[in-house]
Amino acid sequence: MIVLTGGAGFIGSVMLKKLNDEGVDDVIIIDNLRNTDKWKNLVNKEFEDYKNKLDFRNDYVAMEFGDCEAIIHLGACTSTTERDSDYLMDNNYKASKELAMLADEYDIPFIYASSAATYGGGKYGYSDELFSPLSPLNCYGYSKHAFDLWVLKNNLDKKFVGLKFFNVFGPNEYCKGDMRSMVCKAYKQILDTGKMKLFKSDAKDYADGAQMRDFIYVKDVVNVIWELIKKPNIKGIFNLGTGEARTWNDLANAVFKAMGVQSNIEYIDFPDSLKGQYQNFTQADMTKIRKAGIQTEFTSLENAVADYVQNYLMKNYKRI
Repeated sequence: MIVLTGGAGFIGSVMLKKLNDEGVDDVIIIDNLRNTDKWKNLVNKEFEDYKNKLDFRNDYVAMEFGDCEAIIHLGACTSTTERDSDYLMDNNYKASKELAMLADEYDIPFIYASSAATYGGGKYGYSDELFSPLSPLNCYGYSKHAFDLWVLKNNLDKKFVGLKFFNVFGPNEYCKGDMRSMVCKAYKQILDTGKMKLFKSDAKDYADGAQMRDFIYVKDVVNVIWELIKKPNIKGIFNLGTGEARTWNDLANAVFKAMGVQSNIEYIDFPDSLKGQYQNFTQADMTKIRKAGIQTEFTSLENAVADYVQNYLMKNYKRI
C-alpha cells in the first residue's frame, strides 16, 4: 500500500497515473475535493481508497500502517499569494510534521514536496546544501522552509526524501486557478486575444520578459519520484528542477510555436501586490541529487511545452 496525499491534485494525480502505469494500484488517496473539479483528475485511475484529508488527520491512530510501503506527501496549499498564515502553517507545516512522525514511528519511506520558494530572492544561491540563512519572500515559502528545518533538526533527512520543486507545469493543473502555470494561462490568452501578457521587469538587471525560472515538466517530476521509490537507499533534501534557467520570453515563444501562431507578447505593469515577493531568477543546482544516483533525463522546455499544448490543452484540456 502507498499513501498519496494530494492525490487528486496536479502533481499527485499525475503521480497516481505513473504508479498505475508501473502496476501499482493499492494506493490510498488523501485530498480535499470540496466544490472543485479536482475529482476529474481521478477518473480512469486505479486506487484502493479515497479519504478526505481532515478525516485522515483525525484517523491516524485508527489506520493500520503496517503494510504501508511508502508515503508520498504532495498535499499542501500551493498558493504563493495566500495571506492566511495560520492556514499555511497548519496545512504545510503542522500536518506535514504529523505525517512525518507517523512515518518515522512505523519506519515508512517518506517522500515529501518542498519548494524552490524556500530560496526567497536567491541571495544565497540555489544549492540544496544550504538551509539556515534562507529568507523566503512569502508565507508559503516560509511554511515549506520551516518543515525542511524541522526535518533537519530531527535528523530525518537521513530517513526521508524532500524535493524542492521549481516551476512545475503540465496536464492536470487546471484545478489550480490563478496558480496555474503560465503555459496554461498563455494558451487561453492566445486563443482569446492572439497575444500573451507578461509582466514588465521591476529589476534593472532584467529586461522585460527576461526574468528567468527553472521550468520542469510534471512528467519528469513523477519519473524522479518513481526512481526514488525504486532506490530506497537515497535519502536527503534535494532540488528538483532541470538545472537550466530559461526566460519568460522563451516560455512564451515556445507556446506560440506549439500553437502555430506568430509571437505577440504584451508587457504589462508589474503589480504592486507582488513587489518584494517575486523571484526574478531561479535555477536548481542539481549536483546533489545526481550524485545521489538519480538518472532521470529532463525534457527540454520546447519539447515539454509542445507536448502539453498539442496533446492536452489543444485537446480540450485533456488530463493524464
